[in-house]
Amino acid sequence: MSVQEVVGQWLRLVVADAELSPYLIGVDLERLGAHLAAGLAAAVDGQPATDPWRGFGLSEEQHRRVVDYLAGVLWALDEPDDRIARARRAFAGEVGA
Repeated sequence: MSVQEVVGQWLRLVVADAELSPYLIGVDLERLGAHLAAGLAAAVDGQPATDPWRGFGLSEEQHRRVVDYLAGVLWALDEPDDRIARARRAFAGEVGA
């Protein structure tokens, strides 16, 4: 599965979340998806990645849930644990940790 397809599944989960979806009203999801795909591709390759979610004003709990959705998508695709961990760290703001 391509990075763009992973991000598509991830965004569908976030949009379906009643608490998170209001933050995406008026957001260009295609553009957001492109930013997320670039960040995810960098993260799984062990490169620094930016986290576009930080600009949405999410609480820490909400942000963790967004990252958990990503981990769930990657886990369901049977991605290696180290790649899932790198992606989680990158989008949780722990790059290099």
